[in-house]
Amino acid sequence: MDRFATLAAFVKVAELRGFAPAARRLGLSPSAVTRLVAALEEHLGVRLLQRTTRLVTPTDEGERYLLQARRILAELDEADASLQATRAEPSGRFTVSAPLVFGRLHVGPLFSAYLSRYPAVHGELILSDRMINLIDEGVDAAVRIGHLADSSLRSRRIGETRRVVVASPDYLARSGAPGDPADIRTHRCIHFSGFAPGSDWEFEQNGAKARVTIDASFVTNSADTAIQHAISSGGLTMVLAYQAANAICSGALRIVLAEYERPPLPIQIVYPTSRLLSAKVRAFIDMAVTDTDWSFTTLG
Repeated sequence: MDRFATLAAFVKVAELRGFAPAARRLGLSPSAVTRLVAALEEHLGVRLLQRTTRLVTPTDEGERYLLQARRILAELDEADASLQATRAEPSGRFTVSAPLVFGRLHVGPLFSAYLSRYPAVHGELILSDRMINLIDEGVDAAVRIGHLADSSLRSRRIGETRRVVVASPDYLARSGAPGDPADIRTHRCIHFSGFAPGSDWEFEQNGAKARVTIDASFVTNSADTAIQHAISSGGLTMVLAYQAANAICSGALRIVLAEYERPPLPIQIVYPTSRLLSAKVRAFIDMAVTDTDWSFTTLG
């Protein structure tokens, strides 16, 4: 007995409320569809369909089984399409979104290499710190930093980044390094409002969380500007590690309060669950995995 053929026959009969219309849709004879459904009922030992002279309807057991049968057939179709996508050459329009700074520093170079490798793709990269609705705005995939609140998205984790407090060596030599989060109140602070809209900086140690309200001497919605002011000895600033990675690695900035950092945030490529993983998205994810190092947890 072909289990998938029997499932397909049962689902189509249940949906169309008849053997004849199901047979026409499946391209089989009514007697063949009848035999397939009968074989499934015999295998299960349960009557799935209630037959009358005018209508065929699922029984209570049939209604419950119909939900599972639909899911199984949908997963089979998706598996087939996904495998076919892996064999297809990426082509057509491909739109990706990413946060502004991370996109400029990391996604842009990856996307450029991707388009060079797959010249049949016409790409668009949208850089914005605004949370874009992928389906409404026609975006195929997005690079996002942080935990996902939207359950309608699928994701592939590519890396992770820390939240760091940094300052220049000159500033720390003059003002001293804070020993714990409470010491921040005695320091000049540069607040990157795009990272934390309010005036609080959050910390954690051994599961205990702490929140410090800062009196910022400078507020900006630009991470680059906050980092540059910190390099110029303007004070402490809290940013994501990838944003200050170059300055940290060159010694222009030093990380402080590392033992009070909150857990790292994931860096993920996300795409809608309503869409199959196309050849374009799959190839982009594969390149991100093999050609990039987006782990920013060992700086400083």
